[in-house]
Amino acid sequence: MRVQSLTLVAASAALLAPTTFPGAPLPPRPGPQPEFRSGHQHEARPVRAGRSGARIGPVPPSQAGPVPPSGVRPGAEAGAGDGSKKPRREGPVRAADLLAKVRDCGPVSRGRYRADAGAPADIPVCGTRDAVYWKADLDVDCDGRPGDRCNSGTDPHFTPATAYTRSDGRPLDAERLPYVVVPEPSDIWNHRESDVHGGSVAALVHGDRVRYAVVGDVGPRDLIGEASYAAAESLGIPADPRGGGAASGVTYIVFKDSEVESIEDKAAAEKAGERLAREFVDGE
Repeated sequence: MRVQSLTLVAASAALLAPTTFPGAPLPPRPGPQPEFRSGHQHEARPVRAGRSGARIGPVPPSQAGPVPPSGVRPGAEAGAGDGSKKPRREGPVRAADLLAKVRDCGPVSRGRYRADAGAPADIPVCGTRDAVYWKADLDVDCDGRPGDRCNSGTDPHFTPATAYTRSDGRPLDAERLPYVVVPEPSDIWNHRESDVHGGSVAALVHGDRVRYAVVGDVGPRDLIGEASYAAAESLGIPADPRGGGAASGVTYIVFKDSEVESIEDKAAAEKAGERLAREFVDGE
């Protein structure tokens, strides 16, 4: 859960030129997409407004333990391709292939984000023709439908609502649905202008693992690096909303103008994610 920082990030024209992620050997950065689509956006919910107190950062990597080998749904199809000259490879998309594809950064944000309140603003949102991406920490979002592990008792900043809703209008279930959080539109970056919206398909990379999710919530305008309880758990990251998460090393890639029609359909997100990731990796 996050608390919005009181310090605004200044827009920087210098970020418009392509650059390489500072201090990161290989891991790149993913990013968000299209506009809000009717049927998914929660009606009049303020975007994570009214939160107070500084968010305690996630446990450092050494406490999280080793990350198991990569694995995406075995049955996910690779997709038919679009006439690309490159032959399409078989099998699940590897973490190394996705990270190599987003190693360099062509910034689409006009400023940079903080990982936590009070932390340096040093995280740009980068983009290509097909995706936006960033590399950050992972803070656990437990908002949405209350459950055994996500409720006001386990999370002091819990709210029973999400910016986007299921197809039946109910909030998303953070315990069961892997979803990522994009920052509230601001002068730093507006995800709608990058063709990112509720239900957009995302790939998450941590260590050797690749997992797929949807865009499901909106967070503070100057912070980035947050995903649902289920997303953290699928990546082998401690999912406790109070002290879990990952301090760094998570790459978020959101595929532009993509959408899972029923945002709560986890299997559909995995299938679409594997196909889009394969097209992204094999594309020119």
